[in-house]
Amino acid sequence: MHEESVQPQDREGKSPQDLLAEAQAKLEQQRDAMMRALADSDNARKRMQAEAASAQKYALEKFAETLMPVLDSLEGAVKSRDPSGVELVLRQMMAALEKSSIREINPAAGERFDPYRHQAMAAVESGAAPNTVVSTLQKGYGLHDRVLRPALVTVSKAVEKTATNPISDTDLD
Repeated sequence: MHEESVQPQDREGKSPQDLLAEAQAKLEQQRDAMMRALADSDNARKRMQAEAASAQKYALEKFAETLMPVLDSLEGAVKSRDPSGVELVLRQMMAALEKSSIREINPAAGERFDPYRHQAMAAVESGAAPNTVVSTLQKGYGLHDRVLRPALVTVSKAVEKTATNPISDTDLD
């Protein structure tokens, strides 16, 4: 009998060393693809952080641009010392705020007190229903649906009857 050196062969005729080399090559390709994917995700994260920082840094750019003409008009009104110029600047300022979705919170007398939009500074006895606005001390402002500063108001409270002596005839109305 003739003895041959027998190496195991797979179905395609490849030796175990060839299969190992292929597996290692495939593993290296997958490792390389994974490293690229990690690097891509890290770069995307860094890019998003930079964009977010830039957006935060320049968030007021449009608003500032709308205020530039107001500033120019205010400087001109101060130089001319003309009161009508100040009124013009006030109208420009209100238009700039309106353009930026900043709105006044200016409750009228008799309006229901809203604790989310108003801040009660005082409560006075009034013939009006309790918890209604009697007067506005300072206007508030809101941005879209968020309150930037609540309106400072005086609210009504019920008239308190003073304790009187039931036998006394001085309080006979």
